[in-house]
Amino acid sequence: MSRHIPDTILGDRFTKIETILTKPGTLWLVVGPSGVGKDSLIDGARHKLGDDARFAFPRREITRPPDAGGEEHVAITEEEFRFRRLYGHYILSWEANGLCYGVPVLVKEDLAAGRIVVLNGSRRAVADARTKVLNLRVFEVTAPEHILRARLKARGRETEVEIERRLARASAIKTEGFDVVRFVNDGRLQESIDAFVAVLRGAQ
Repeated sequence: MSRHIPDTILGDRFTKIETILTKPGTLWLVVGPSGVGKDSLIDGARHKLGDDARFAFPRREITRPPDAGGEEHVAITEEEFRFRRLYGHYILSWEANGLCYGVPVLVKEDLAAGRIVVLNGSRRAVADARTKVLNLRVFEVTAPEHILRARLKARGRETEVEIERRLARASAIKTEGFDVVRFVNDGRLQESIDAFVAVLRGAQ
């Protein structure tokens, strides 16, 4: 079955693409540079859709302390990460900014059940995801550089040098493909969340 995301949802903030939806479920991989607002969009969507059995919001395993701020995650050591990756514990895994990220293979059960899985991902993981997930949509969140810089400074996790490095990486990594939806997150947070939720609800 072929469906289009309506123009009323896309507006001028999205790239219009054709979405192919078949069983099993669809994985929406939310990607974009640090500070662009991925955590906020996903948390907002989880709040609105968390009680709807059609949607799943899995937690990632990250080599980061549980109280480090940001998304709710499962904290693991680097040794645990490498062991779990070696023995097939993850459907997707990657390393970025000095941290290791793993997505438990149990996500396959949600996809097999036909659910829409919303995952905080990485542009580094897109190519791998395309080889492992039948129905993949890449939701790439972007924002102007001055907004990214302000958000990175506000969260207080990085030094000025680290922030500039993140901004350089943000412009260097490009995500292309028919499965990519680009969203410019430069407005009010609640409006952005509502737009994101509208896209997810339309993916039926």
